Amino acid sequence: MEKVKIPTVSRPKPLQLSDTRVFVVTKDNYEEFVKEFTDTYGDLAFVALSMKDYENLALNIADIKRYLEQQNEIIVYYEKAVTEEKE
Repeated sequence: MEKVKIPTVSRPKPLQLSDTRVFVVTKDNYEEFVKEFTDTYGDLAFVALSMKDYENLALNIADIKRYLEQQNEIIVYYEKAVTEEKE
């Protein structure tokens, strides 16, 4: 069976993610955290997550990673199916 010859497109540019810091603040380290943080970074703002929401966020990120890996496998499969074999 002859392979169909279809040109493949370039892969997308790789992700260039910025570093993100997460600080765990409790009532026991709050005062020290506020002082050290404002001394280092200036203004302070809060984004709060419950432990369950943090767990959900981690699970969602893992699911997105799995999905992207599966999509990549599909792309590789079809690229191999439509390109000529190099001998």
